[in-house]
Amino acid sequence: MKDKLNIDINITLPNFGKIKKKVKRVIRDVKYDVAAIRDRDPAATSDLEVMLLYSGFHAVQAHRAAHALHKKGHKFSARAISQFAKFLTGIEIHPGATIGRGLVIDHGSGVVIGETAEIGDNCTLYQGVTLGGTGKDSGKRHPTLGDNVMVGSGAKVLGPFKVGNGAKIASNAVVLEAVPEKATAVGVPARVVRINGVKINDDLDHVHIPDPVAQEICRVERRIYELEKKFNEKEEK
Repeated sequence: MKDKLNIDINITLPNFGKIKKKVKRVIRDVKYDVAAIRDRDPAATSDLEVMLLYSGFHAVQAHRAAHALHKKGHKFSARAISQFAKFLTGIEIHPGATIGRGLVIDHGSGVVIGETAEIGDNCTLYQGVTLGGTGKDSGKRHPTLGDNVMVGSGAKVLGPFKVGNGAKIASNAVVLEAVPEKATAVGVPARVVRINGVKINDDLDHVHIPDPVAQEICRVERRIYELEKKFNEKEEK
């Protein structure tokens, strides 16, 4: 009886230790996420407010639970959690997506993050952001964001490429190709206009060339303006 008791204790204690470590890690991550929101959102007045009233925080915490289940093969349960979180917050994050620490989803209604998307540490997403696919790829279909990336409201990042550390994507931009580190991308389709705060010299840039469609539209508009001007002059005579 004594030997059996010793065996039971030896088996139970390591499991309890693992649970304790997991709980500590979860608490540490939650505190980090709260601190990230306090740091980047001037409207946040207290930790309690963030934990109880911020839908972006709720969506990220629900995803962490769903992702843990997804990794263990409980895909239906994981999906159920993600859909319930979407119903509550308006933010849809697939359980398969990988998210680092300190993600801030500010005013996050309409945010969509795809299954194979990867997000680094200390990133910020605003309302209406989509990290999606183009429908042409298989396997890795969604983008990878490095650390400290900011994606503005309504921006769409579509495809299995990387957005480098410290990059910024402007509101309503549509990003279809890789963005370098510390670059700023704007427009539809998005083009890089600054790298590390320095404006790109268009004369030396052989990648982000002027858009020929936009140039042709400008020529047509100019021609219409000139024709209208001549027509008005003839009418006056």
